[in-house]
Amino acid sequence: MQPTERIAFSPISERPALKLPAGNRLAVWVIVNVEEWNPREPMPRTVLTPPAGGSPSPDIPNWAWHEYGNRVGFWRMLELFDRLRIKPALAINGSAITAYEPISRAAHQRGWEFIGHGFSQKNMQKVENEREDIRRTAEAIERFTGKRPRGWLGPGLTETWETPDLLVEEGYHYVCDWVLDDQPTILKTRTTPIVNIPYTQECNDVAMMLIQHHKASEYRDRAIDQFDQLYADAAPSARVMALVVHPYIMGVPHRLRYLREALEHICSKPEVALMTGEDIHDWFQSSCQR
Repeated sequence: MQPTERIAFSPISERPALKLPAGNRLAVWVIVNVEEWNPREPMPRTVLTPPAGGSPSPDIPNWAWHEYGNRVGFWRMLELFDRLRIKPALAINGSAITAYEPISRAAHQRGWEFIGHGFSQKNMQKVENEREDIRRTAEAIERFTGKRPRGWLGPGLTETWETPDLLVEEGYHYVCDWVLDDQPTILKTRTTPIVNIPYTQECNDVAMMLIQHHKASEYRDRAIDQFDQLYADAAPSARVMALVVHPYIMGVPHRLRYLREALEHICSKPEVALMTGEDIHDWFQSSCQR
């Protein structure tokens, strides 16, 4: 199914007003991406290119660069989230559930939502059996948490032409890959529709730090600017803002303060609801049924 067949064009100015509970105007959700990078395969991202080029195996510098995030960076961010009483959503590879069990345990103990993020950190177009990958990811999360995941985030936002169809058929309720709106939207599938929850490519540390090569403070500046504009936009009709972080990027010593300052700014404002993906999904579905 073509993208334009999945979602109808809808200008935000012509929709009925959406209202969040308790008089709030803006829903903010934080997504922490935890991944396992297979050292026997090319690294999904690199901080150092090898001196002679190519794809060395093993690629120790780039594997270790990422591994730092799970060994150290995550725990730095966890302390911040605890202090601000924020419960992020954990977008996690199915294989990372057991590979990094202390991370999974810490998130589960705090009541974070677990979101499927592929069984391994691999382009979904290169997965041998996409349905099996989606299913294995859900089963790994359910085994650990006792609850099947309701949300899905493709590794690198990658999808095939069938992904939304398969997600619905495997029991998922929402997806985050379609970054095209400030409100939840509905995607058609070959069976029942699936909700798309606003995610972000702009307030995403991969884009800012690894691709655009901004200085660390850009995360704070952009997050605050985006928040302030969405907060104003949301006066007549609710909006959703996402903040995306990876432990190996924003969890490093020279960047964490800028995540902290952005979150402190957001938490200081009234009429802001800190939510998870499933919270946003359920609110939106109830609003559509009124």
